[in-house]
Amino acid sequence: MIMELLNCDIEAYLNDFLGDEDPVLRELTRETYLKTVHPRMISGYYQAAFLQMITQMIRPEKVLEIGTFTGYSAICIARGLNENAMLFTVEVNDEYETISKKYIEKAGLQHKIVQLFGDALHLVPSLPHVWDMVFIDAEKSQYPAYLNMIHSLLKPGGYLLADNVLWDGKVIDSAVTDKMTAGIRQFNAMMQNNSQYSKIILPLRDGLMLARKN
Repeated sequence: MIMELLNCDIEAYLNDFLGDEDPVLRELTRETYLKTVHPRMISGYYQAAFLQMITQMIRPEKVLEIGTFTGYSAICIARGLNENAMLFTVEVNDEYETISKKYIEKAGLQHKIVQLFGDALHLVPSLPHVWDMVFIDAEKSQYPAYLNMIHSLLKPGGYLLADNVLWDGKVIDSAVTDKMTAGIRQFNAMMQNNSQYSKIILPLRDGLMLARKN
């Protein structure tokens, strides 16, 4: 309990450090909590600020996001893009389209973001693109399949980011054997043993993997 309180205090401190949340993102967060069943799937304020900054640093031209949810992370990634760069974001659940489309337009980023709906494993290979940066934040049991799919589509020198790779600490609890946890564990092991990537896990929120394809 003490550690949980401490983590909450630290998260509040980090958010305060960033200053006031953008009004569009604040409104999006509120609507997500009001209208979705699993609102915690939304990217947090601090993590999304990191995604925006890392995008500005990498300066990718083509970015793929697997898992749009209500669009918070897509907005932040798009804000970090150069003028002619584009983000393609794929969401399997089209019930989120109304919210995500609404706030992408409110943020004035509809010209920077292409929204696609369907199974990423079927949609992404059909796109005529190779990627400078990929962000995975979707069905956890499918993480190994996403990695296999995007490996040949990610440019050498491109970056792969994956959210929730610590999965609430379940990755180190051998008593937990559900398919979501198993998918994350397998993904982490695949990355750990793959010499084609330089990689690190950042203990940011629920664990964020940052990897560069060599």
